Amino acid sequence: MRLGSSIGRRRPARGGGRKRRSTKRKRRASSRGRRPAGVLGRVLRGAVLLGVMFVLGYVAATRVVFPVPAPPPDLLGVPDLTGLDLQAAAARAAGAGLELGAVDSMYHPSAATGSILGQTPLPGQLALPGAAIEFAISLGPEHRAVPDVIGQHERRARVLLGANGFTVAVDSLEDAEPAGEVVAMEPEAGTAVALPFEVRLAISLGPPVVEMPILLGLSEEEAFLLLDSLGLFVTEIEMDALTSLEPGVVIEQDPAAASTVEVGSEVRLVIGDRALLPADLPRPDTAGNAGTITMGANMIRVISLQVRSAGSERPST
Repeated sequence: MRLGSSIGRRRPARGGGRKRRSTKRKRRASSRGRRPAGVLGRVLRGAVLLGVMFVLGYVAATRVVFPVPAPPPDLLGVPDLTGLDLQAAAARAAGAGLELGAVDSMYHPSAATGSILGQTPLPGQLALPGAAIEFAISLGPEHRAVPDVIGQHERRARVLLGANGFTVAVDSLEDAEPAGEVVAMEPEAGTAVALPFEVRLAISLGPPVVEMPILLGLSEEEAFLLLDSLGLFVTEIEMDALTSLEPGVVIEQDPAAASTVEVGSEVRLVIGDRALLPADLPRPDTAGNAGTITMGANMIRVISLQVRSAGSERPST
């Protein structure tokens, strides 16, 4: 017997061991390749099961739990009632198999009184046979009396008229009233009119103004005529017998020349010599008491004569 023969029989050949190990590796690789296919199959089977359960649940819900109601009877088209009166609207609704329902009313600036302005359901919609059509009828235009705004400021007048449904048109003019004040209106206050309506207001620009002319050196008559042409009035004449200027001319004036004054303002003059007063005018007595004269309603309203004697002080202007 040779030594090592038994060991040689037990140990397999190197080549055979390698073959067995390669076979095991192939089996493992094949088993790994089959695993994804098995997972995909299980996913597909689960999805199919869920779909079947969903379909069954839908059928059960729509057929058993919440069954579809029976189909309604034939629906009818809603006719258009706009513009019709109540009688004609009732006839048209009855002809369509419907009825008139609740009625509302409102003012309308142009729709005739009693005509239908709107409806529910709207024309062309569908409704059940015998259903009611609700509608609104016109009461015609609303009538209101024009409020009195004469004497008020333009801004306040606009607010008052606008709050009552009126529109406002404005004309401006020169007037003795303060600027911005309403001096006239059309129509007159208290007139009942249909809304909407435009009220015309005349707004004062204030009294007209003129520039005070230079009167110094003019004769009394020339000064009167010039002031009268400008709409100004001489209300006081003071005679100054102490002046060294030519007698009978204006030596002082109030308001001052080139100042702006309102038409109708009063003017005070100082004349150089009382001896040149017309003979037919009353003269002050020797004591210097004032007299009052009137020379033409359009030229002079009231003239107050004051004569200063020697030694008296000249009033400031």
